[in-house]
Amino acid sequence: MLVLPVIILLPLFTNAQEPHFSQFFDAPLLRNPSLAGLFEGDIRVQAVLRNQWASIATPYKTVSLNAEFKKPVGKNEDFITSGMQILYDRAGVTNFTVTHVLPAVNYHKSLSADDRIRYLSLGFMGGYVQRRIDRSKITTNSQFDGFGFNPSLADGETFTNFAYHYWDASVGISYNSALDNTNSQLYFIGIAYHHFNRPVNSFYKDPSIELNPKWVVSGGIKLNAGDNSWWTLQGDYSKQGNYTETIAGALYSIRFGDNPGEKGGYAFHAGAFFRWNDAMIPVIKMDYNLISVGLSYDANISQLKAVSQGKGGFELSLTYKGFTNSGAEEVKCPRF
Repeated sequence: MLVLPVIILLPLFTNAQEPHFSQFFDAPLLRNPSLAGLFEGDIRVQAVLRNQWASIATPYKTVSLNAEFKKPVGKNEDFITSGMQILYDRAGVTNFTVTHVLPAVNYHKSLSADDRIRYLSLGFMGGYVQRRIDRSKITTNSQFDGFGFNPSLADGETFTNFAYHYWDASVGISYNSALDNTNSQLYFIGIAYHHFNRPVNSFYKDPSIELNPKWVVSGGIKLNAGDNSWWTLQGDYSKQGNYTETIAGALYSIRFGDNPGEKGGYAFHAGAFFRWNDAMIPVIKMDYNLISVGLSYDANISQLKAVSQGKGGFELSLTYKGFTNSGAEEVKCPRF
């Protein structure tokens, strides 16, 4: 009997292997393409690096890079955001690697009747995905003789495609508004439908093995805690086939420096998120002018904690956001 590595079988038969981030709020297009452009400014570039399971196996490494550019259209305070999402994930001893290159576009329709921000956004994202493995790192029962492992023996597997690709597509809608006309306290809600084209997901090119669509429901709210401090609460619920994931939490933020009431300068954020039945996630972030750096760590609380000893994964995030138009700070636009 032939035994393929688990790292090959799991992507074929389960959806729990899709890359995810604990700092999910710094990878907005992966949540919902209609969250592109929901920031103060007109340009944003974000990167998130995740290193997971280094304590018990070959580390899983995941990198997200997204960029967005927002500009007004028409004469009714509408905006359009164009973006790009690049995602790289490598897992396990076979170097199972997935690379996504996904352009995105999001239209923000203004619903404002006064000074309060109100936007309904519809976003699309789609592009190229490649999956591949390193065949040289695969071992099977057929390669063991009476004396042990013999690499000169054939592995007995019939598949010849060590890489394949497909086209992927997602759509999302969100509503973004403020609690009052000062536009200092904001919230959003949204829902996205990923992989709606059901691409074939098989090294054997089996048309019956499709990538199940995934629903993601997202929400967030910013509330003032003082003149220079605020709370940000965010959460996601996702469902793909029989697999579900819930993550939610809060950050407390304070701006300080010589002129803490002004935009820019320094800001410090600290808080925690909880991934249901999986991990507790402390998070700290620091802003300086247009740059933000974040660090988080997954403390494993799942059934795997006996093996992992509670160790999960580190994440590092880096964000740049700013204005290409010097007067854009005063423009009413979608933001969070």
